[in-house]
Amino acid sequence: MPSLDPAAGAELPGRIRVRSEAVDVTGDLLARIPDEVDPRDVVTWLREGDGMVGWGRAALVRTHGPDRFAQAEAWWDRLRTVAEVEDGVRVAGSGLVAFGSFAFAPGSADRSVLTVPRVLIGRRDGMAWVTRVVVDDEPWPSDHPAQMLARTNPRLGELDPLVETEGTVPAARWPEVVGRAVGRIEAGEVDKVVLARDVRVRHREGHAVRVAPVLERLERRYAATWTFAVDGLLGATPEMLVRLQDGRVRSRVLAGTIRRGAHPQHAAPQVSHEHPVDPRLRLVSSEKDLEEHAYAVRSVAEALAPHCTELQVPATPYVLELPDVYHLATDLTGRRADGATSLSLAAALHPSAAVCGTPTEKAAAVITELEGMDRGRYSGPVGWLDGDGDGDWCIALRCGELAPDRGSMRIFAGGGIVAASDPDAELAETEVKLTAMRHALGLLES
Repeated sequence: MPSLDPAAGAELPGRIRVRSEAVDVTGDLLARIPDEVDPRDVVTWLREGDGMVGWGRAALVRTHGPDRFAQAEAWWDRLRTVAEVEDGVRVAGSGLVAFGSFAFAPGSADRSVLTVPRVLIGRRDGMAWVTRVVVDDEPWPSDHPAQMLARTNPRLGELDPLVETEGTVPAARWPEVVGRAVGRIEAGEVDKVVLARDVRVRHREGHAVRVAPVLERLERRYAATWTFAVDGLLGATPEMLVRLQDGRVRSRVLAGTIRRGAHPQHAAPQVSHEHPVDPRLRLVSSEKDLEEHAYAVRSVAEALAPHCTELQVPATPYVLELPDVYHLATDLTGRRADGATSLSLAAALHPSAAVCGTPTEKAAAVITELEGMDRGRYSGPVGWLDGDGDGDWCIALRCGELAPDRGSMRIFAGGGIVAASDPDAELAETEVKLTAMRHALGLLES
């Protein structure tokens, strides 16, 4: 079993007690997050208004390096042995649950994290619950869950005053970076590489950035995606890396993007100006986007195959519609064939061609050389798992990460580069993808 890094900051209580109780919860779950909590202690997993929100920290582990997933899973296995769980709800997300986010690269200075919140409020398929956690000899909270749920955050709709500045690579220089990547592809070094850029945002008055209002705007505008927050990483991602529930495995691949209402030159077939083509048809007819998507689907199928039977891989993608963009999408499904948990499946899938490239090791080396930044936990797995190992893990896209000072953050966007990529179009694609976080932070008008 992998040993934990002594400097990882693991918190493993001698005893942990977990109690999930059915409750009645209506309205926005995010409204229950107290305004005064540390923004890095907020956890969120929401889609279409349902899911989970929580806060506080009952247990935590930070890991890094090539064994970061295995170290986190070893810690989770040990935590489960000291957990006393009273689960009167018994649905996906009740009982003992940990939330995690993992660094994209093994050499990242940003530690990966798995954390158990003190309070978790969940709602799914018409059923709602509250999970509370105490450690060692702590008493149970004196207030009833109904009392806690009656309190709402009066500042949920109040955004912080923020200002944006250039990131590691200024936008004006991004086409140059993409051009260098295309040159590597044309030289035969890699088939595809995914490059990302960052933008910096800070609080005008130096205060901590409050995450609940940001999450509320993301959840409202991008309800069909997974709105998440784990240890200061927050966003709304459309890409499900892997879901494991009752032995069924599902993964959604997104690669190939077009702006809604845009007319990118590289994607447009020859058509009559009198009969404009639906942008969804332009997307599925784009050689560049179809090539990029095929690489990503193949990498996921190859990673899932050792763990699954009945693996279904559709022959053609469909078009996923989001408020700002269209994506090419493919949903793969299968049945788990071994004892893999959702976290170990996520580890097996990371990094897919959708966030790294092909071949993986060579693409990762090009990323390190050309991006000029540490991605941190951007484009790494983010999600949750329960005591049985089931759970959801997405890819951390359309997101930002709070700095340790809580008063600033970086927001990220990237795109897949293949031989047919146009550098100026790739810059435009990153600007479109930054729209989600810029809107949520109040940097764009609604």
